[in-house]
Amino acid sequence: VITYVTILTISLAVAEQGGDEFKNWPVKPGAWVQATKGEVWPRPKVSKPQQEFLVLRSNSFRFEVSSEHIHGPCDILDNAFTRFTKRVFPPAAANVYSHLDPLHRKQRRREARKELKNDPMYKGFLNVVEIAMNNKNGCEKYPHMDMDEHYEVKINSPDEPGRARIIAFSIWGILRGMETFSQLVYSSMEYGDTVQYIVNGTQVMDSPRFTHRGVMMDTSRHYIAKSVIRDNLDLMEMNKYNVFHWHMTDDPSFPYVSKKFPDLSKEGAWHETIAVYTQQDVAEMIEYARMRGIRVVSEFDTPGHTQSFEPGQPGLLTECYDHRGEKTGFYGPLNPTKKRVYAFLEAFFEEITEVFPDKYLHLGGDEVDFKCWESNPEITNFMKKWNMSGDYHKLESIYIKKLLDIVSSYPTNNGYIVWQEVFDNGVEVKNDTIIHVWKGQWEWEMAKVTGAGLRAILSSPWYLNYISYGSDWTKYYLAEPLDFYGGEEQKHLVIGGEACMWDEFVNSVNLTPRMWPRASAVAERLWSPRDVRDVHEAKERIQEMECRMLQRGYPVEPINGPAFCNVDWNT
Repeated sequence: VITYVTILTISLAVAEQGGDEFKNWPVKPGAWVQATKGEVWPRPKVSKPQQEFLVLRSNSFRFEVSSEHIHGPCDILDNAFTRFTKRVFPPAAANVYSHLDPLHRKQRRREARKELKNDPMYKGFLNVVEIAMNNKNGCEKYPHMDMDEHYEVKINSPDEPGRARIIAFSIWGILRGMETFSQLVYSSMEYGDTVQYIVNGTQVMDSPRFTHRGVMMDTSRHYIAKSVIRDNLDLMEMNKYNVFHWHMTDDPSFPYVSKKFPDLSKEGAWHETIAVYTQQDVAEMIEYARMRGIRVVSEFDTPGHTQSFEPGQPGLLTECYDHRGEKTGFYGPLNPTKKRVYAFLEAFFEEITEVFPDKYLHLGGDEVDFKCWESNPEITNFMKKWNMSGDYHKLESIYIKKLLDIVSSYPTNNGYIVWQEVFDNGVEVKNDTIIHVWKGQWEWEMAKVTGAGLRAILSSPWYLNYISYGSDWTKYYLAEPLDFYGGEEQKHLVIGGEACMWDEFVNSVNLTPRMWPRASAVAERLWSPRDVRDVHEAKERIQEMECRMLQRGYPVEPINGPAFCNVDWNT
């Protein structure tokens, strides 16, 4: 009876709470997680903060290049100044005394200055942050796989009191350092009850753990607005990602406007004018990403995931047959027995290498369903002729090999990335192929891929389109890409990872909030040292990162539960 009463009492208590395991019990006022102030995300490799601080004023603050005589003009650097000044003084942060008349505002500022001067840690105003890129070749045009992103930030260091500098040997390191500086600045109302922008004296020495830190966005299942893509490129830069993997096309739609094959989008897009990406659109996205040190890697997946090819280029796909040998009216993957298919691929991917300047192409190769190939008499006869009846992995291998040969033949000398099925199915790939691991039991897969001497990118634990109620970011945060059995040589073949957002149930409205700050957890795993794994410490920093992104004007969702960021939601 006692057991029954106890169970009943617990059941009633759970029911009273709506079965919601995420509510605190007993309930306490305030935020569940207190945000840090002026802490950097992703966490730098080395950071030495001080108690001494400087104050920034929006009307007198500026970035200033001290090394232009070494490297010359740099368009990426010029473009960054306005962007990072806005991040230092975020536009959506609430101005709590904006309602006061000018006289009272001046009075508040005078009181604040007086209180500041009485604080022994106050070391004056910081008006200039110097940018030093002591490398004549530092201003590279395009980001690339092995770009140098290491940097140093010095603020009020013992050898340079009252001074702030960002130092790097490449423009990519400068951009990462500017982002770190912008995050070190925080707002405070401790002086004169007015907002002061404060930065503590700090020395930061930082560099990324992995070279490939990507976000994959799917723009086929739902068309994603260009403005949303730009927003996500901004957020990627804030989180020090450096690859936008653009999964442009898939079965549902073909939004890319090809000049060689215009009917692909005319017939295959959701709408031929308002749901497409022209080459001008693509160029604008690549330029926007370039300015932020982000590579744009295209993916036009074949031979599967190609249903949207058929309306604009009929005859490329495999016709499916039923058990009676009659056509079903459905289509399978590209037909690898047709010469016309390879002529199309050669012309199409030549165009893609001209439109997308990155050295690497993602060629897909995942989830190839053999059923339609098995049903097609033309393919059956082809396989009999070449003594490989029933071996559809071999047929796939022939297709992939020809595709890789095509891509390798262009003067752009492209490299390529493929999904793991290409490797799993025994397809012969070249030694410089990168395998993208996305399926379950990824630890075994990573061991096999690197054991074969191939480079690997991991996405399996980071499919952010899967959601559940509550805070789920810690599982992404704790996933360790090198947590598999293998020697040091194998571990060095892991070049990074990607957070993926597949868009069956995601469109331009909910993509950004669903992605962020959850993708921030993956960003720190890929950037910061392996031993940065303290979830309790990270909770407070990622809470600040959530507020930081909101104050900068981006619609990100709550990451830790109840909280309030200094944003006036009514303006």
